[in-house]
Amino acid sequence: MTSRLLFLALTLGTVVTVGCAHRTERREVVLEPRGDWVKLGERWVDGAHDRDVIPVGGREGRYRRIRIVVERSPLEMYDVVVTFGDGTPFSPQTRHIFGADTRSHVIDLPGGERVIRSVEFRYGNLPGEGRALAELWAE
Repeated sequence: MTSRLLFLALTLGTVVTVGCAHRTERREVVLEPRGDWVKLGERWVDGAHDRDVIPVGGREGRYRRIRIVVERSPLEMYDVVVTFGDGTPFSPQTRHIFGADTRSHVIDLPGGERVIRSVEFRYGNLPGEGRALAELWAE
């Protein structure tokens, strides 16, 4: 009886150990949007409060939506202003703290497909976390 219990305990322990082992594997996180998404630009966040503009222009095409990808380090996004080809601004509510290697939800642009003249970011690195890389993607 004791040997049967010992065998059962060892077998169960092996199954539990093997069953848990697959959960510790890291899956590669793919941050780049798929499909027809195009990377329009990127900027390194240089300080606690930073402002950068990514010029786009009409030659890049017309887009219906944008997405922000943050790599390397977390950052706090204070504001995003999209300026369209006709000069009208669009400021979606984007105040958010992004973790390292994360991306925003899809932001639909008003009025269907539009030419984007530029996109302005107001953001900052979080203290003690290093420099973040903010990327602008559009579809």
